[in-house]
Amino acid sequence: MGDVLACEAELLGLVREYLDFAEFEETVKVFIKECKIKGKPLPKLAGVSSRDSKALPVQKDLLTAFENGEQKVFFQLWEEHISSSVRDNEPVAQKLEFYLHIHFATYLLKHSVGKPDKAELEERISRFKAYLETKGAALSQTTEFLPFYALPFVPNPTVHPSFKELFQDSWTLDLRTRLEKFLSLTVKARQTPRLLTLFKENGQCNKEMLQHLHQQLVESEHRTMTYLKRFNKMQVDYHNLIGVTAELVDSLEATVSGKMITPEYLQSVCVRLFSNQMRQSVAHSIDFTRPGTASTMLRASLAPVKMQDVPLLPSLDYEKLKKDLITGNDRLKAFLLQALRWRLTTSYPGEQRDTVLQAYISNDLLDCHSSCQRSVLKLLHSKSEVVRQYMARLINAFASLAEGRVYLSQNPTLLRMLEERLKAEDKDSLTWENVLGALQKFSLRRALQSAMIKDGLIFWLVDVLTDTDCLSDYTLEYSVALLMNLCLRSAGKKMCARIANHVLRVLSDLLGHENHEIQPYVNGALYSILTIPSVREEARAMGMEEILRCFIKEGNAEMIRQIEFIIKQLNSEEPLNDSIVSDDEEEEEDEEEDHDIMEADLDKDEVLQPQLGELAGEKLLTTEYLGIMTHTPKTKKKLFPGVHQSIDEPLQRPVTPGYHRAVCLMPENDTSSCHDRDEKLQSLPSGHPPICGGSRSSISDLCISPSSSFPQPSPANLRSLALLKCRVPALERERSQPLPLSSLSLDPNKQAVPAPQDHPQGADRAASPTGSENSTFPRESPVTLLKDRASFL
Repeated sequence: MGDVLACEAELLGLVREYLDFAEFEETVKVFIKECKIKGKPLPKLAGVSSRDSKALPVQKDLLTAFENGEQKVFFQLWEEHISSSVRDNEPVAQKLEFYLHIHFATYLLKHSVGKPDKAELEERISRFKAYLETKGAALSQTTEFLPFYALPFVPNPTVHPSFKELFQDSWTLDLRTRLEKFLSLTVKARQTPRLLTLFKENGQCNKEMLQHLHQQLVESEHRTMTYLKRFNKMQVDYHNLIGVTAELVDSLEATVSGKMITPEYLQSVCVRLFSNQMRQSVAHSIDFTRPGTASTMLRASLAPVKMQDVPLLPSLDYEKLKKDLITGNDRLKAFLLQALRWRLTTSYPGEQRDTVLQAYISNDLLDCHSSCQRSVLKLLHSKSEVVRQYMARLINAFASLAEGRVYLSQNPTLLRMLEERLKAEDKDSLTWENVLGALQKFSLRRALQSAMIKDGLIFWLVDVLTDTDCLSDYTLEYSVALLMNLCLRSAGKKMCARIANHVLRVLSDLLGHENHEIQPYVNGALYSILTIPSVREEARAMGMEEILRCFIKEGNAEMIRQIEFIIKQLNSEEPLNDSIVSDDEEEEEDEEEDHDIMEADLDKDEVLQPQLGELAGEKLLTTEYLGIMTHTPKTKKKLFPGVHQSIDEPLQRPVTPGYHRAVCLMPENDTSSCHDRDEKLQSLPSGHPPICGGSRSSISDLCISPSSSFPQPSPANLRSLALLKCRVPALERERSQPLPLSSLSLDPNKQAVPAPQDHPQGADRAASPTGSENSTFPRESPVTLLKDRASFL
């Protein structure tokens, strides 16, 4: 109580000051009276003199604008700080405002050096005329102001006798004095009450700071989850890469015994396989003349890694989730879509992610099995751009996983909805980008390929690719890769044949595009459609061979070989192959591989941020939607039942390097002999080189020395390396690691990669930028962009 008494007078003064500031006049009177009755000390408020009022910021700003001729600034402050009742009803204010308009209308004529700016002068005169016709019309009957209504129509008012006074300095000084006096009487000299200052400093500022810190915390948590996911993936990829390099060294050692390369060249290859920090020491410590030494040291550099148990995420109440996704407000819908996507993209690959996806599918999260009018998928047509974008992001995340693609493909209307959104959204929007990414991944499945071809998506893609300046790197790569996947089917080739000239011109333009990541898909599309005789004829007529040979002069080794092979196809006279004609009659093949790579782009540029007190991400799900055992772990099907697919075994069908590296581990009991490898190397059948891109050395560069008398490795070997190089980009920013050569095993116990003929039976199987799921030819199979990029980590 003593503390209160010590500062009671100051506290009462704060209260009175604020009441007076807020114009609680009656309350102030009662407050003062009661303080006197109770004998409370009430300090007097410091008065504000007339002189002090001149120093008020508003008055200063008005006078400054007057002197500088800043008409817009002046009248904005005038209307803001002079009440409308004074401006409209007080004759003094009306007359002063009239003269102020004259001052600003003639300001340039009085203060310009030389001739005034004609455009600005006309604008000021126009403003004055508008004032005279509206608010100033009230004074038109006043004798004092009547002559000034002719001012806007006088060509040179500076020499007109009626307006001579306006251009004298005394008139301006007199007007300024009148303005200053008017402001001192009208604008109240108020100081900000101390109570308000204390509140702002200690209350509002703390609230804003807390909100800012909360926002930073949410962003930091999300970044941490993203970085942790990347770290774990890079760790797994790194260990698998070491195993792959060990196998490569074994293969190279086998060629040493056959005198196909020199030990010096083998040393340079081995040095590249080690990290930069170890290059010099490793290069001088390995005896390359002793078989097995290099690969043994590589394997020995790996310490056994104990896999940590990753807990499953809490179960959710999916009924409540789906209800709120359909009936909630747009902000809640967007937060839920974001949280559900984050749960999928930031979960650990393996059991945790599999369980999350299986829970989504078993509870039909997206209503793919529902025929109701109001379903979650309808959010693709939401009026809210954010909701549409976050729905497209979630669908793209589903499509990144093989099981997710199977689930989404079960809804017959989803593909059409995505196609509609693709054509309706702006090409520079994230919604458009994610819809395109989802459709590209859909093109791994033959049934969806057929539907997209039937819907005329090829024609639309060709039109989009006519102007690539408006496309980002991501959308350009996915557009070209999607076009290639559709062109691999016979129906797609026939569609292209209907607009052969247009398609060929677009593809030839793309060959010279500065984004070299699209070259493998452009090459694949070209090679594919050139199997149609009518397209070949059109290409010859437009001089396609000359165009291609121009790129031979500028391209790298892989590009040159690809173009040479396309030229060979262009000059072929073979009729349309029966296998191509009947291609579309083949039944859909189930996806046996789990081409599961989550792109970093799925979570980029989040536009939705929680405010103070709002829940987001996993906190939102586990706080408001916690369920009881809504998910059950599911054992993922293996690549080939009954067969252990290790990195020592040859690929029995095309897969993406990222998937092959992550799933297939090298066994310890490798008993392959160098002699057998040599036999396998020289027994591979011949064929043509691959249609795929890349900028790194080919297998022929690795295994052939200039003085070698041995036969060159067959194109099948070239294809096995090309398979590693050409699996489309998807983490472009992270693509800086050496290319893993996981498919180069020459072990005789492994099946050789068959060399396709000029028109392979599997030439029309599907492809995508993450990897091929239904293909046999390196670039004649659909690829998904994200797998190819991930393979370079």
